[in-house]
Amino acid sequence: MPSVLSVNGITKRYEGFQLGPLDIEIEPGLVVGLIGPNGAGKSTALNIMAGLIRPDAGSASVAGNPVSFDDPKYKFDLGYIGDEPVFYERWTGLKNLTFIAQFYPDWSQERALELAKRFDLDLNKRANDLSRGNRTKLYLITALARSPKLMLFDEPTSGLDPVVRSEMLDVLWEIIERGEQAILYSTHILSDINRIADELIFLIDGKVLLRCGKDDLIEKWRRLSFAATSDNLKLEGVVSHKHENGRHIVITPDFEKTERQLTGMGIGGVETVRMSIDEIAVQIMKGGR
Repeated sequence: MPSVLSVNGITKRYEGFQLGPLDIEIEPGLVVGLIGPNGAGKSTALNIMAGLIRPDAGSASVAGNPVSFDDPKYKFDLGYIGDEPVFYERWTGLKNLTFIAQFYPDWSQERALELAKRFDLDLNKRANDLSRGNRTKLYLITALARSPKLMLFDEPTSGLDPVVRSEMLDVLWEIIERGEQAILYSTHILSDINRIADELIFLIDGKVLLRCGKDDLIEKWRRLSFAATSDNLKLEGVVSHKHENGRHIVITPDFEKTERQLTGMGIGGVETVRMSIDEIAVQIMKGGR
């Protein structure tokens, strides 16, 4: 199946920081969460994919069309939500949508109005009278109403209350279930990622540290607790090992392997606790694989 997003050797250099080289392929029907600490290069990467920043090297394409400053054809298949929506501030939301619609042949005004109703957004208000959360809703509608094959989201739920955020994720889930579109989704709200993502990309210091299935992480990572008299147990592959008062607490990215090691040492009575995506992501960003 052809990739909806293809990133090949993308590199961008700033003083004291380099993004990439990045190589990323995303197929239709996938939701990929982009996770990393502040300063990891997530927004820069998304801006390059959206054609807002020129890379120093490498290339990207959306639905087979090169991301280019000279040929905007790729934009017909791209919906991008950045951190700051831009509108004609004295126009109403409806007038902004009507204006934007003329540039996208697959735009559905019916879809735009339906989404506005679901988000409880008053399109008769001028853009400069909208709250931050309502501006984000309007921004999201501009991306979804054009029926893009790829959606790039950079902190899309910023400023939204939990109810609206949940409604937005419901809409994204409905879209992705059709199997024709893909989402690359960057956010610090990992509960959102846990709800809709199929795969996760961990971006650390401008490089992809790890790409894996979300369910694989949840299935393999565990926190183990057990009693042992020795303070110097040598366990391979664990990312954290604490020992207090004869009790060991171990975090492992492969609990079955760790349990086999413990069995080989004659240690039983191991308590195993599943970890949340938030907890796992923190460990990976601290350097655990």
